[in-house]
Amino acid sequence: MGKIRIITDSVSDISYELEKKYDVDIIPFPVVIGDKSYISRVDFDNDGFYALMDQYDEIPKTSQITSFHFEEMYYEYYEKGYSDIVLVLINSEGSATYQNSVMAIDSFFEEHPECEGKITVHTFDGGNYSGGYGHPALVAGQMVKDGASIDEITAYLSDELPCRRIYFGMYTLKYAGKSGRIPSAAAFVGDKLGIKPIMKIWDHEITTASKCRGDKKLLAKVADLAIKDMEPGAEYQIVYGRNVDKLDEMIEKMTEKVGYGPTESYQIGAAVAANAGPDVIGVIFSVKK
Repeated sequence: MGKIRIITDSVSDISYELEKKYDVDIIPFPVVIGDKSYISRVDFDNDGFYALMDQYDEIPKTSQITSFHFEEMYYEYYEKGYSDIVLVLINSEGSATYQNSVMAIDSFFEEHPECEGKITVHTFDGGNYSGGYGHPALVAGQMVKDGASIDEITAYLSDELPCRRIYFGMYTLKYAGKSGRIPSAAAFVGDKLGIKPIMKIWDHEITTASKCRGDKKLLAKVADLAIKDMEPGAEYQIVYGRNVDKLDEMIEKMTEKVGYGPTESYQIGAAVAANAGPDVIGVIFSVKK
């Protein structure tokens, strides 16, 4: 049995507690706010980042994780004796990080031919954001702890990642309109009219799924969209921002509608908040197969 390690990045929004519980490693993303550079999960936690967003009247910018960083990382895991490392990374349509991880494999073995045949790098395009790929990474971490083989783990990720979908509502369009990462949301002149867009993340794309007027209707509409598309009885997760009350309300709403609560919740960190704003609520799930 080989020595396997699951690795993801900080856009997965995996909490410190879940990181430890499932024994996964998380690569932090660089973030620029104002004229300062920060490292997510190192220089601030989520609350600290939300405070920085309030402090600066501009959109924070996130950078990709470079090929050089991956090359160095692969060698570090080789030195630690790992036979397989499995990377589950941010949507390739939203960042060059996944492509960089792939390019780094050939460069790594060219630079370190002694590693050939001793360590294998398996890198997956998460195709999503936040717990959309963070949750499968945690499941893979649990599979490692349970003694699953590398073939079983990669088969699970290959099957599960393309099935993950998120519906989320935004309580403000300030950040989405400026970031350009959520282009369809920018078409809504919604803040003054009280119109709240509901976005769908699916198959690498972010599109507008629906809209509603007023905060009170948003949670119910998000819940209804998710329930319509998810397998009856299947597990789901909640994604939320700085307002923990919205998390509680969504858990209550989903539990009322489907009869059971979520398996996990994911509070958005720097990368997602920089593009969608800090005030969101949504449901993450796997679509009907």
